[in-house]
Amino acid sequence: MYQWDLTPFYLGFDDPKFNEDIESYFAMVDQAIAAFGSPCQDKAAFLEEILKRQEQLYLTGSKIYAFISLNSSADTQNLEPKKAMVRMQPLQSKMALLEKKTQSFIETIDNLDEVINQSDFLRQYEFIIKSIKEDIGHSMSEELEMLAAEMVQNGSSLWSQMQRHLTSTTEIEFKGKPTSLTQLRNMAYDPDPKLRKAAYEKELELYKLIEEPISFAISGIKGEVNTLSPRRNFASALDQTLYQSRLKKETLDALLGAMKDSLPDFRRYLKHKAKLLGYSDSLPWYDLFAPMGKSDTKYSVEDAQQFIIRQFRTFSDDLADLAKKAFEQNWIDYFPRKGKVGGAFCMNSAALKQSRILTNFDGAIGDVITLAHELGHAYHGEQIFREAVLNSGYTMPVAETASTLCETITKKAVYKEAKTKAEKIHILEQELQDTTQVIVDIYSRFLFEQSVFEARKKSIPSAKELNNLMIEAQKAAYGDGLNEQYLNPGMWINKSHYYRGGLSFYNFPYAFGLLFAKGIYAKFVENGPEFVEDVRLLLRSTGKMTVEDAAKVVGIDLTDPSFWKKGLETIKQDIEEFISITSEV
Repeated sequence: MYQWDLTPFYLGFDDPKFNEDIESYFAMVDQAIAAFGSPCQDKAAFLEEILKRQEQLYLTGSKIYAFISLNSSADTQNLEPKKAMVRMQPLQSKMALLEKKTQSFIETIDNLDEVINQSDFLRQYEFIIKSIKEDIGHSMSEELEMLAAEMVQNGSSLWSQMQRHLTSTTEIEFKGKPTSLTQLRNMAYDPDPKLRKAAYEKELELYKLIEEPISFAISGIKGEVNTLSPRRNFASALDQTLYQSRLKKETLDALLGAMKDSLPDFRRYLKHKAKLLGYSDSLPWYDLFAPMGKSDTKYSVEDAQQFIIRQFRTFSDDLADLAKKAFEQNWIDYFPRKGKVGGAFCMNSAALKQSRILTNFDGAIGDVITLAHELGHAYHGEQIFREAVLNSGYTMPVAETASTLCETITKKAVYKEAKTKAEKIHILEQELQDTTQVIVDIYSRFLFEQSVFEARKKSIPSAKELNNLMIEAQKAAYGDGLNEQYLNPGMWINKSHYYRGGLSFYNFPYAFGLLFAKGIYAKFVENGPEFVEDVRLLLRSTGKMTVEDAAKVVGIDLTDPSFWKKGLETIKQDIEEFISITSEV
């Protein structure tokens, strides 16, 4: 009951249904490509046929790939997912060809609006169809797209797997026993300052064991993106990310500008925390997550489940019912173990209309909040599953909206129910730890990734050079809030977000999600339960609108810097409260 149940996907890699679906998927792809050889003269009818085929491909393919990925994440040493992924590799070039043929057909339709309006089926996919037409300007020839798809399987895909494997399986001796990177990083939250520092030093030591191979991994991935982006008519990797995110540069600039302006507030919090911990000036990295105050509250999985259901019901019954279903149907893999990837994530499956969640739960308040965050992703899935199948794919920035909203609900409840002043301090400071990560550290990650893309244009940066780039990014973001003698040069090694060839800059969406969710929560508090339906409509719209248009559903203008500053102002108020309450201790 503490590990997820994947049998609704398949009973295993030897399940006949798994092999049947793979064979069927290959056949469906071939049939979809062959259909372009003799297209129907009725363009509306043929466009319907294309999209109906793609619906079936999406449902079957996403089920197969989800099963492979979930098994791989639960046990990176399991060879079966790797074998299955190799088996699927030939499809990548065929899918690229199918995508290109779809683009080419849509390009031949001069009266696209008229064709779309001939059919209710096509009208539901108007945004997708027009996006495909726009994609034509950002694609290569059929031959090159097929070649690129094949090369990615032997490039960024393998580099990514290597990073996951090395960071999840490498161990180092610590206090007489082999210890993983995830275990060492979890010690950053320990009450014992000597243990925190020792674990930090051992973490840096472990990075030395794997930094050289992983430096080639990140260079391989960023080099691949730098090679392909201009050939798809993007000015830069960031330009491509914004396009893929359906996000305006104006919106990103407004967000980043507000984040940068807020950095002095976070530095004030860090320097105050340093003072509370006995430092004369700034905080060393190894005390960044030092717990403040005191909380003896420890949650069992069952305690966490009941708490979350209770708090979610203050927002809406359907949110609480979603969490209850996730718990009862074993959607969640809770505990850390060797070979299991670190961190947490949620994967939605349109094929099953279910989600699966991975956490590394150890019973702390923060683990309850993480669980609530991931259940928010599942709630987003629950809403998007009501849409037409091809409208279920939403982009990075809005991906963190429901999750951060659920996190906010849970954090406020935890703070409200705190039994003592010491526990209030503990909870409030943990909230500030989290927001500092999502604003300040994310800003440093954005700067770092930009610098890596630039460096990769000129050379293959060594591990030492990457360490220096990370240090410079941390200095720019944290400033005098952290002691420059004790930063963390290896943060580029353990963050899997850097290792996705098809998804660059997976950092700013977290800041976007935090501040966007704060704005939505403020509206919920102001308007009450009737606003919940607006939130549902927003979540359902994320697969068929630009980010800016989806935000307008709840009356938010994302290009207005003042919106982002209002969200950051609420964090500043938390900082002021923390300084005030701890100054009285």
